[in-house]
Amino acid sequence: MARGPLSGVKIVEFAGIGPGPFCGMLLSDLGADVVRIDRAGKSRPGMPADVMSRGRRSIALNLKDEGDRETALKLLEKADGLIEGFRPGVMERNGLGPDTVLARNPKLVYGRMTGWGQHGALSHSAGHDLNYIAITGALHAMGDKDGRPRPPLNLIGDYGGGALYLAMGLLAGILNVKNGGEGQVIDCAMSDGAASLATMFYGMRAMGMWTDEREANLLDGGAHFYDTYECADAKWVSIGSIEPQFYALLIEKAGLADPAFQNQMDRAQWPDLKQKLMVVIKTKTRDEWCEIMEGTDICFAPVLSMSEAPNYKHNVDRETFVEIDGVVQPAPAPRFTKTPGAIQGKPAGIGEHQDEILKDWDIS
Repeated sequence: MARGPLSGVKIVEFAGIGPGPFCGMLLSDLGADVVRIDRAGKSRPGMPADVMSRGRRSIALNLKDEGDRETALKLLEKADGLIEGFRPGVMERNGLGPDTVLARNPKLVYGRMTGWGQHGALSHSAGHDLNYIAITGALHAMGDKDGRPRPPLNLIGDYGGGALYLAMGLLAGILNVKNGGEGQVIDCAMSDGAASLATMFYGMRAMGMWTDEREANLLDGGAHFYDTYECADAKWVSIGSIEPQFYALLIEKAGLADPAFQNQMDRAQWPDLKQKLMVVIKTKTRDEWCEIMEGTDICFAPVLSMSEAPNYKHNVDRETFVEIDGVVQPAPAPRFTKTPGAIQGKPAGIGEHQDEILKDWDIS
């Protein structure tokens, strides 16, 4: 345990699903000692394939029991940060709300992550990633021109707007404490985070460079030079030749002799040019296009499946993926030159480290 730039930082994570565990994983990968409080009475062995649970130790507590609740409070007295993802009011009903906990540990950074936030018209409603990004304008912008908005996996709300923003917030709060500040509560709403991620597009819209129409803009598949294309073998490639010099190289390497391609930024011609480029790309296999374009300044890459990605040369060179107990998984990111992060341990079973945690954190 405890290897990486966050070595010495202690985090208590209340077990949840999705973005909460991912936030805990990120902090653990960077060296924090993250203790997960699981619900007592449940039984689940550590599963190697449950990779988001890697690197944390588990203690099982019944938070309705006064003794177990006191144990949780003792852990929080010694912690730098807390991660919880329950609906507003749940932690308070369990006797572990911010007022109670901060009274015991005024230096604690109390991280609350929900879809809608701690207040607002929807704050007590159920929801999922798709709903959180739906109210930000982000979901409306993604999908086919004449079709429906398409779910972009749950990367934007749960993990981008939720877990990453909470991890950043916890680190900012802990840094503030170390600089003499006080502990505080972080209200991390995935809807807020998703809206924040869309900042650039709101700026482009204000400048008249973005419309509400799908597949009609620079970065949503509207431009022929920024999209994915099917090859002769039914595999796909991505092309992102935005800058003029990169676009000129695309014209050269793809053999685009039609003079219409010289009008790169004429939006009226984008649909027609896209159809023409589709025909050209369909004449060769993905491997053939990789031979021609890969490694050039075209801004090109093959579209890989999750079974292909770990074996791709660039990913192999950077050790982007690792294999532990037969399970291939992404390695810790980002990279540090002096204090590299590492996967701190295998996924834990519920309550697996009960005595070990209490001893290490000096709790009777």
